[in-house]
Amino acid sequence: MSLFGTPVPFFKMQGCGNDFIVIDNRELKVPVADMPEWAKRVCARAFGVYGDGIFFLEESDDPALAYRWHFYNNDGSRAEMCGNASRCAGRLSHAIGLAPAEHVFGTDAGPIRAKVLTEGEDAGQVKVQLTPPTGIRTGIELTVDGKPLTIHFANTGVPHAVVFVDDVEAVDIMDLGPKLRYHEHFAPAGTNVNFAQVVDGSTMLLRTYERGVEGETYACGTGASATQLLAHTLGLTGTAAALTTTAGEQLKVFVEDGALFLQGAAELTFKGELYLEAMGLK
Repeated sequence: MSLFGTPVPFFKMQGCGNDFIVIDNRELKVPVADMPEWAKRVCARAFGVYGDGIFFLEESDDPALAYRWHFYNNDGSRAEMCGNASRCAGRLSHAIGLAPAEHVFGTDAGPIRAKVLTEGEDAGQVKVQLTPPTGIRTGIELTVDGKPLTIHFANTGVPHAVVFVDDVEAVDIMDLGPKLRYHEHFAPAGTNVNFAQVVDGSTMLLRTYERGVEGETYACGTGASATQLLAHTLGLTGTAAALTTTAGEQLKVFVEDGALFLQGAAELTFKGELYLEAMGLK
């Protein structure tokens, strides 16, 4: 116990500007029932560390899994999967001795295979194999503000609507994003929304409005994966594409034998101690 209360170690990581607080829960053992409140308080701007989300790493009862995580958006909602966070989990778990460089861990969306790259120009990046995509639909015609809009959809661990546009920078994402996120077509759970500009057969520009964050984020790994999957399905790209996110970073997405792979940076930006009493936590 310090003068400021109970200190709890934490890590802060980012993947292409998507930032996360990470708690090693093996000894701390925060109950799952308390995790949503931790997410809201620890991720809060000014009163907490701030981040797009938080995840807790803990041992798994399944011998096929190196560990499992519990992932929450900063509004306290639990998410089945997060592509950028999965890369962060892969790299950090290897760094702290929880898992080897290549391993499988458990999420609500299913097992995720992660490989920390240690050689060449991609050293430090992480490549993850996402769970099999579901619900793929192209050419969905919706009406938004009385106007027709063509969207496409895929669930790459979490639901994603994708709109292909001529100029991604011209999109008013804070206007159109929520209208699609809460559109009755996606009720009751809603969807994440991606706006993509195809530059050529292997390059795209991407902006994402994230459910749970309720705003535009710097990057979204599952969104980039859904976008490339749908672009490839529509014949707009080949089997591999590099997507430049709002952060200016690149995410690489590969469609290989029907499986989706996501590769990109995962950086530890800092680590420190949380003081629970100051955030109203116990």
